[in-house]
Amino acid sequence: MKKIFSSSIVAVLLIVVFVGCKKESETLNAASLSDYFPLQTGKSYLYRMDSTVLASFGTSLVVKSYQAKDSIESTFTDNEGRLSYRIFRFTRDTAGVQPWRFIATYVATPTFEQAEYVDNNLRFLKLHAPVTEGYTWKAHSFIDTKSLNTTVGYLDEWEYEYRDVGSSYKVFNTTYDSTVTVSQQDETTPPGPFDRNNYQQRNYGIEVYAKGIGMVYKEFLHWTWQTTPAPAKYEDGSYGVKLRLISHN
Repeated sequence: MKKIFSSSIVAVLLIVVFVGCKKESETLNAASLSDYFPLQTGKSYLYRMDSTVLASFGTSLVVKSYQAKDSIESTFTDNEGRLSYRIFRFTRDTAGVQPWRFIATYVATPTFEQAEYVDNNLRFLKLHAPVTEGYTWKAHSFIDTKSLNTTVGYLDEWEYEYRDVGSSYKVFNTTYDSTVTVSQQDETTPPGPFDRNNYQQRNYGIEVYAKGIGMVYKEFLHWTWQTTPAPAKYEDGSYGVKLRLISHN
């Protein structure tokens, strides 16, 4: 009996050690954040940008298209002593005939554990270690989504998830061999098809990052159709954006 009991304990211990080693191996084999979020002063990205905006009086949503250029202009040290990158965005017509027009500044702060991105004074945790299939994290933990004064309550409790790690992804005529998809949100409340006679809110977000390049695809959409008070319309703050990489230097 003692022999059988001892053998059972050894077997259990071996399984525990094997599982532990396997998990450690998976973590060690995970790509680093810098692989998918490379930052270097002088680098720029050219995107096709489709912007969803409100039509007059909020009666509908319309899409306006541009070329957008994100240029990593400079670095600085933030108030926590971390290296950060200042990114300028410019837009012009889709034909590329008109001159570039500056529209926004973003800040990216990469660390070993996460990639922070400040957009319109909102700090998003775009990526988080480890980059492994199915890993999730609370990406809006630095954003006020709960106070009475917040204008972004719809961002509350979004949980990002890695999908299709290492898979190829095609944007226009270019196929990127090693990418990771960040599924951010896909929610319609209440669920079902859109009905102009009933309240509904739609929240959707997804981003795709290519190894050694950065973000190659982004889609974000938030709208709220409000029926009271009449007349029914899309609420202010409803908007969307789609970015598809054309080229990068």
